[in-house]
Amino acid sequence: MSGTAGASRAETCVVACAEAWRGDGEVLASPMGVVPTIGARLARLTFAPELMLTDGEATLMADVPPLGTAPAVAEGWLPYRRHLALVTGGRRHVMMGASQLDRYGNQNISCVGDWKRPARQLLGVRGAPVNTLNNPTSYWIPRHSPRVLVERVDMVCGVGYDRAAAAGPSATRFHRIPRVVTDLAVLDFETPDHVMRVRSLHPGVTAGEVRAATGFPLVVPAAVPVTRAPTDVELRLIREVLDPAGLREGEVRA
Repeated sequence: MSGTAGASRAETCVVACAEAWRGDGEVLASPMGVVPTIGARLARLTFAPELMLTDGEATLMADVPPLGTAPAVAEGWLPYRRHLALVTGGRRHVMMGASQLDRYGNQNISCVGDWKRPARQLLGVRGAPVNTLNNPTSYWIPRHSPRVLVERVDMVCGVGYDRAAAAGPSATRFHRIPRVVTDLAVLDFETPDHVMRVRSLHPGVTAGEVRAATGFPLVVPAAVPVTRAPTDVELRLIREVLDPAGLREGEVRA
């Protein structure tokens, strides 16, 4: 079915996030953020029924409830220790956030400025190194700007393609960054030297706007497709089943 012209920017971002899990098979989808969570659940209900989903804690969900609602049926239990074991084998695809992200996909969520005396203290490194070296990691950036997409991150938390390659085969075995979804575009690293390129532009966004909002030179193909809009079925699922409260609109500027 064709895309729906009346979809909001947030709803387009939901579909773009869902597409990150297309073709992954039976892996654990670990979305972080409202839009990626709706996206993972949308993928499960449409083209990726084999995806495993959790309630955000330790329950593997057999059904796909709306945001903020507990699952009616649990199909498994995934406590922290077992989750860590799963992470090390490439059987999870996480979609994380990024306070800073550079052209090779190095991510920072720890601090802004010199780490010895940072101007801003953020979450900390958390599980980013293990995530990025041991399973596919995509990113969701709800505010595409030069402050986030930077020439050089102030601290490396998630490992990018250049650093993984420098570390050798042990680092590159499961390392993969399939997508970066922002409120302006979908980006990837499918270039010979694994630098960031524009994969698609969201409806109404120009390549010039994306370049101006990025702190380093982006690879922009001569012909860039438009990010697909939700189908009628997907839009109904987003609005009526997964996010009837409209929380998605609070995460993406109009």
